[in-house]
Amino acid sequence: MQKYIDKTKILIEALPYIKCFSGKTVVIKYGGSAMLNDELKKSVLQDIVLMKLVGMSPVIVHGGGPEINKMLKQINKQSEFINGLRVTDEETMEIVEMVLSGKVNKDIVTNIQTQGFNAVGISGKDGNILKAKKKLIDGQDAGFIGEIVEVNANLIKILIQNDFIPVIAPTGMGEDGNTYNINADYAASAIAGALEAEKLVFLTDISGVLRDVNDNESIISSITVSEAKKLIQDGTISGGMIPKVDCCIEGVEKGVKTVHILDGRVEHSLLLEIFTDTGIGTMINKN
Repeated sequence: MQKYIDKTKILIEALPYIKCFSGKTVVIKYGGSAMLNDELKKSVLQDIVLMKLVGMSPVIVHGGGPEINKMLKQINKQSEFINGLRVTDEETMEIVEMVLSGKVNKDIVTNIQTQGFNAVGISGKDGNILKAKKKLIDGQDAGFIGEIVEVNANLIKILIQNDFIPVIAPTGMGEDGNTYNINADYAASAIAGALEAEKLVFLTDISGVLRDVNDNESIISSITVSEAKKLIQDGTISGGMIPKVDCCIEGVEKGVKTVHILDGRVEHSLLLEIFTDTGIGTMINKN
């Protein structure tokens, strides 16, 4: 009997959050282990479907680095990285677009639709969602790596209004007609800002922002933008976490209410963060 009572308590705890977030847009940057492990993949997409079921409007922006690596390996093409960004020549760009906008994007759509909800897979090129230009890395030309110039969210809004879950691959198009590979974190942040989303959630392979990188229990559950900037300045946030937190800060400054960094390796991490009192990751907000 106690287990049924515990389940009831969980539902009661979730009720005010369901009421608060019903009708609100939540952008989920989907990546890391949550895309590679079948059980975690199932868990994440179940969470997103449940969010849709209780009246929220989820929007998915996904990466696909491991799948791109796999395909490049099959054609015996070596990848070169500068500051963590893949040098993208014309042949690599064709593979990137094929994998992101094709295989990865449509796999996500298929998995959502098998659960009874409509999803539409698009890329940042569709409807001119992501207008981009060539991004130089430390002054170096790294090929078709792009940075976002402008976001046109009209197509995404139309899909949301018509009860679809948009699934977006992070490629964009430049005024020069070229296709550009855009970092999925930055794409998610820019899209969330353009949609004035209630939440932006980054699913990662880390538990959140830590006060001590050697202590996974030192997670900071909630910080403001100004506090996050100070943690970068004093070195608490360092290395690969800096661009991740920069994306969070950018999202808040563009109008997103709250941004969350979650450990996608934890089953149902989305539900635990959004619908429980304690949450499990790090939340960044304006004040």
